[in-house]
Amino acid sequence: MTEHPTSHEGRQPLAARPQERARPRQEAAAGLPSDVPGPAGGPAAATTPAPDASPQPAGPAAGGAGHPDPLGGTDHPNSPGFSGGTGHTGASGAVALAVSPQHPGGGDTSARREGDRLRFVGAATRRIARGIDLDEIVLGLCRATVPTFSDEILVYLRDPLPVGDERPVAPFVLRLRRTDRLRLSDLEGEDLVLVPDPDPTPAAELCEVRSGGALAEVLRGVRPVFGDGAAAKAALAELLGAEHPLPGGLRAILAPLRGRRRVIGAAVFLRRPERAGFEPNDLLVAAQLATHTALGIDKAVLYGREAYIADELQRTMLPDSLPQPTGVKLASRYLPAAETARVGGDWYDAIPLPGSRVALVVGDVMGHSMTSAAIMGQLRTTAQTLAGLDLPPQEVLHHLDEQAQRLGENRMATCMYAVYDPVSHRITVANAGHPPPILLHLGGRAEVLRVPSGAPIGVGGVDFEAVELDAPAGATLLLYTDGLVESRLRDVWTGIEQLRERLAATAQLTGPDHSPPLEALCDDVLDMLGPGDRDDDIALLAARFDGIAPSDVAYWFLEPEDAAPGRARRLARRALARWDLEELTDSVELLVSEVVTNAVRYAERPVTLRLLRTDVLRCEVGDDSPQLPRQRRARDTDEGGRGLFLVNRLARRWGATRLSGGKVVWFELATRT
Repeated sequence: MTEHPTSHEGRQPLAARPQERARPRQEAAAGLPSDVPGPAGGPAAATTPAPDASPQPAGPAAGGAGHPDPLGGTDHPNSPGFSGGTGHTGASGAVALAVSPQHPGGGDTSARREGDRLRFVGAATRRIARGIDLDEIVLGLCRATVPTFSDEILVYLRDPLPVGDERPVAPFVLRLRRTDRLRLSDLEGEDLVLVPDPDPTPAAELCEVRSGGALAEVLRGVRPVFGDGAAAKAALAELLGAEHPLPGGLRAILAPLRGRRRVIGAAVFLRRPERAGFEPNDLLVAAQLATHTALGIDKAVLYGREAYIADELQRTMLPDSLPQPTGVKLASRYLPAAETARVGGDWYDAIPLPGSRVALVVGDVMGHSMTSAAIMGQLRTTAQTLAGLDLPPQEVLHHLDEQAQRLGENRMATCMYAVYDPVSHRITVANAGHPPPILLHLGGRAEVLRVPSGAPIGVGGVDFEAVELDAPAGATLLLYTDGLVESRLRDVWTGIEQLRERLAATAQLTGPDHSPPLEALCDDVLDMLGPGDRDDDIALLAARFDGIAPSDVAYWFLEPEDAAPGRARRLARRALARWDLEELTDSVELLVSEVVTNAVRYAERPVTLRLLRTDVLRCEVGDDSPQLPRQRRARDTDEGGRGLFLVNRLARRWGATRLSGGKVVWFELATRT
């Protein structure tokens, strides 16, 4: 994103001291130019740090405490460039220098100038290296060079920026990423302050680099060039645009930004006419700044790609949205361990089961890395497959344990698997080394459920035990991972007790007759985390049990005989009349007859028929045959094969699920609103 005319976050304009304000007159009396000269050259400049040298951590020389602010009392950052005197570090992280009128051109002055130049390069590169993303690195370059090294800077970057080894797209386009400019302004007489310049040098937003053009030749050369050469003038005209000529008197350095494999942009350093022009050794300074900036941008782009991959991996490992099963409301949250660790092994899931039940799963693979996320994805897929077989919770954990052992050694995970039945208002829970769930009752009482802890998944050779508990209507079950309750500041049981108290306090706010909203409850739970409590990623799944009232359920057993379809039609008609849903009678009778007929054909034991009235009318027919029905197109001469076609056309939704002892075929019809 390009910012015009300039952006100067965090830069405070400070007035120079009286001795600095008087210095131009002293310099004029000494025969020196009244303005600040720019960097001067010398052989020692060739000893600047190597471009690939590892930047040292930022210290006082990078603008911290320990050096006087050049605008606040010692030296002005735009005052005497690299022309000698003692160097000081300014608010921009660069070195500000003071002119010494004595010994103009002496050896000591030249040595000090070169030392100041080295300190400036070191401070500037450290500031650039502190950035972790693209904007921070470009901002670091601007803050380090303006106004110490140049009065204005234009930073162009390739659009789009190539990542790693991928081939850049054609054509080669440069986009103006940022422009910064400061100027000295007189305030209240003689006070000099740095303020943003609202009128930067005009420049084109986009520039297409023509193959064989002047700009392409300069960029191919990699080394910075002065802007007064013929080739550089043509390159600047192409970069800034024919409609934006460089104002007369401006001095410029055009520095290509080359990453590890290719040129990724260009930086233009500009000085105003009243300031001394660039000198030969300034090209070395510009080369150092350009090199460190380009390598930092390369790293930032790679880091951004890795972060994108991590985000996509985590997003695909976790459910995009939660289902909306009958009789229960769901809400969830996931938080990574830190901004730099975007993936982890925590997961949650809600899986609809036959009979309007729902499986609630929360698990935690050891660690929070790409490997942990990959293992988590495999275990989550296995849990979904096992849930589709309608296995008991303890059997699901047993098979997950076997799967973890097949994945390799030390593939440890904890898991909580619960199945809620809205008809019986019961929940069956099995635990594999996971923190216990908390049940928040309608009256505001929160209790930690007594569930056998079990061994973690991956240990092998252990049995898991399931318990069946009451799940009253209006209660809320909270499943979570240990990152929510355990940290360096507290043990897991202290965290569980704090969570229980937090849930109880939240429920008290809504009164004894109302349950707290699920989304607000999840947010309130996460608010209990302090600054030092994020040692692990967090998965949270909340389930509000609404249940299905017994008066809204009709259940029958039918013998597998020819008279079963007719009896099913009569029973369904009576239930609809009791529920005042007579307008659905014709559709329900037709569909029930077709599904029951298909079940009786293959069943050897009694067939079950159940009707559920909620926001929809749901019909479930179960038998002991594992063969699932399949819709097919019947030929004109076929006597059967049209039952599922009718179900598909008339029902709102339908499906078939294989059970451990047979199957269930179900369909739903919309009721009147």
